[in-house]
Amino acid sequence: MEEKCQCMQKTKERTRQEHKKLINRLSRIEGQIRGIKGMVENDAYCTDIMRQVAAVNAALNSFNKELLAAHIKTCVAQDIRNGNDEVIDDLLEVLRKLMK
Repeated sequence: MEEKCQCMQKTKERTRQEHKKLINRLSRIEGQIRGIKGMVENDAYCTDIMRQVAAVNAALNSFNKELLAAHIKTCVAQDIRNGNDEVIDDLLEVLRKLMK
């Protein structure tokens, strides 16, 4: 299946495999968040909760890295090839937000 970037329309067609991989990661993160909520509800010790929060942060960062790499390889590369250098400013803005 050929990847098509439709970034200017703010959509992105992903392969079935890409879609499944991203959704599975998000589902695991969602489960971790529910686990943290349960820990708070059950009065778990603070540092135990913070360790789980750190694990969720790491999982989200990993998710973002994967998504960013795919975005650069597909959307950004295609837009640059098509002469749309504005995509670089958009990418820089996203990177600024990710690096806060």
